[in-house]
Parts: sequence; C-alpha cells; structure tokens
Amino acid sequence: MKFGVVVFPGSNCDQDTVYVIKEILEQEVVTLWHKETDFDPNIDVIILPGGFSYGDYLRSGALAKFSPIMNRVIDFANNGGYVFGICNGFQILCESGLLPGALLHNTSQKFICKNVHLVPDSKNTALTKYLPRDRALKVPIAHGEGRYYADKDTLAQMRINGQILFRYCDESGVVSESANPNGSVENIAGVCNERHNVFGMMPHPERASDDELGNTDGRLIFESMIKYIRELSN
Repeated sequence: MKFGVVVFPGSNCDQDTVYVIKEILEQEVVTLWHKETDFDPNIDVIILPGGFSYGDYLRSGALAKFSPIMNRVIDFANNGGYVFGICNGFQILCESGLLPGALLHNTSQKFICKNVHLVPDSKNTALTKYLPRDRALKVPIAHGEGRYYADKDTLAQMRINGQILFRYCDESGVVSESANPNGSVENIAGVCNERHNVFGMMPHPERASDDELGNTDGRLIFESMIKYIRELSN
C-alpha cells in the first residue's frame, strides 16, 4: 500500500508518522507539502498528522483547511479514498467538514500530555475491525483542544451509523467520567464519517508503535487499517 502524509507549517508528528509507516509497517510512504494541489493517484491512504498547523491561530485546524492541498484531500475523500487525521489532523478534518462535530478546549483549559486507555466502539471500521476485544489499548494524547463535541441529534445518528471509533476508558476497559481526560462528550476519542472512509482520533497511535518505546498498542490500529483495506480491495 502507499501512504501520503501531509505536512503543514507547524506539523511536528509528520516524520514520526512517516517512520512508523516505512520502517515499522514496511509500507510505501511519501510526504505531501501543504501548498501542493495534487498527488499521486496511486496513494491509498492520506494521513493528516499531529502538530500545531499554522500555530493553532484562530482555532486548531481553522487555517489549515484553507491550504491548497486540502481541496484535493476533500475530493479524494468524497471519491471514497481513505483519510486518517491524528490529533491536529482530526481537528483539520472537522474544520474541513469531512468529519462531524468539533474539538474544543479541554475542560481543564490546560495542555494534556499522558497515556490514556481506549476501547473501540464501532467494531467494523478499518481502524477497529481487527483490534483485540479483550483489553483496552494504551495510547498517548498530547493536546490542548481535544474535547470532542457534537449536538445530540448528530451523536444519535453517529451511534446508529457506527461512526464512533473509540471511547476513553480506564485500564480495565470501563468507560467512565473519571477516565475522560479532556471532557469529550460521551468519552469520545475518535470518530469517522458516515461512509466509513474518513477517520479522526485525538490519541497518537504513531507514538505507540515502536518496540523501543515499550508499547505497541498504536501499531495495532495501523495494522487493522492496512489489513481491512487490503482485504476489501482483493
């Protein structure tokens, strides 16, 4: 498979993501500068990495959505291409209208950087289908605006459509208010669009993919996506 990682001014997780895809997952990967207006049609997955695009001025992701390459990313997604936004990438996808809802300031009004635990909610998406069901995943977060919000009607429709990817939980897999690090509605840590080809999550799976770090739970998310897309295309 071939991945494209978009690089915005202020991206700081792009090379981490490239490293995981190329060296850990052994997939082909190219970087895509935000000013480009097109990319290789053979790319299977576009990743919008974490960071602070445009310094998070106005709102996180609010300026990045106007980058020239986003027109192409939106067309790619609308034509069924797979797009995955991590942290700031998730914020950009919400700002661009490719994902429902919005990311607001953490209820603590502080930047939070720590390991959290997740359980998959929707079981049949590319990111979640092949994840273990018997335990919670440990994946780090690092954000100041990670509180997911959507109105009640939108949330109800998302639950029906299986669009909620992950919820924050404790290490035993119990979803509770005390396990919610940022105040996200219904403990939501990641969502997808109605067609299940655009994904966003606040935790950083690329930071939990290398054996050297002592935690590879994030790698399972990438591996699930690769296996799902391969099987679908065969």
